[in-house]
Amino acid sequence: MAGSLCDIPDVSVGHAQDAEAQTGCSVVLFGQGAVCGVDVRGAAPGTRETDLLNPVNAVQKVDALVLSGGSAFGLDAASGVMRWLEEQGRGFETGYGRVPIVPAAVIFDLNFGDPRVRPDAAMGYRAAQLASRAPFASGNTGAGVGATLGKMIGISRAMKGGIGSACVAGPGGLRVAAMVVVNALGEVRDPDNGQRLAGACDEQGQLLDLPSLALRAEGGAEFSSGANTTIGVVCCNARLDKTAMTKVAQMAHDGLARTIWPVHTMSDGDTLFAATTDGVAASVTIVGMLAAQAVASAVIDGVSSAHSARGVPGLATLGGE
Repeated sequence: MAGSLCDIPDVSVGHAQDAEAQTGCSVVLFGQGAVCGVDVRGAAPGTRETDLLNPVNAVQKVDALVLSGGSAFGLDAASGVMRWLEEQGRGFETGYGRVPIVPAAVIFDLNFGDPRVRPDAAMGYRAAQLASRAPFASGNTGAGVGATLGKMIGISRAMKGGIGSACVAGPGGLRVAAMVVVNALGEVRDPDNGQRLAGACDEQGQLLDLPSLALRAEGGAEFSSGANTTIGVVCCNARLDKTAMTKVAQMAHDGLARTIWPVHTMSDGDTLFAATTDGVAASVTIVGMLAAQAVASAVIDGVSSAHSARGVPGLATLGGE
């Protein structure tokens, strides 16, 4: 499966990163705003403006979404996106000026690059400036630059994670796409056959049986809290409201469960946004089904496109594409 969020009308994507410090952010812009829901499943999330997306709350559309590295520090990238949007005259009209609506979620990548360098407002602004509808590279791009996975037995055995995307077509012109940053505590498996694709590996780059090793570690390892997290955005062109898009976000998490083991742990802050730019009549069930499929494919794309960095092996470099 190929494609990206940019296959959805009125959606553009921008990335910015610090290649030396190995961290970055990714921005999704909606030209006319998007109806958006969210579902936070991990126990250690880093998020911004997610309460606003509750269907009972007033604001109906978001202007942008931000995925970032840097742990909670990286939420500052959304401030730069707000500033760029304000300069474009975008945002929720308050009567005293427009306030851009920019929810965000972050991964923990301080254990990979330089922990003193995190995505900030300047990087978020730059990502917004660079946003376009052109195809973008998966793997070591934007918020995926500092992503790793398979850390249940320690970062020393980890493999490189990354950002991935996919788009699937549905009936009547419906399109559902996903962009996911894979930075999981657990390992990634092929959803079709259960084959282990990436996770913990030995010095020769051979995959280890991560679940068995973790379960044997003195009756259960004590995993570092919040040092992981998989985050993503689902976009579609369905005519659905906030309540429906919240359900789509919930169903989209099935895509994580099909590909990441374990997922939604006490050490992950797994969060998925689901946004629609309107247009096509579609049922919540169909959109949710396709969202899970797109998320699963985006996870596989992000991992298979990840190149080795800082001594951490990536599947693309190892020839696993």
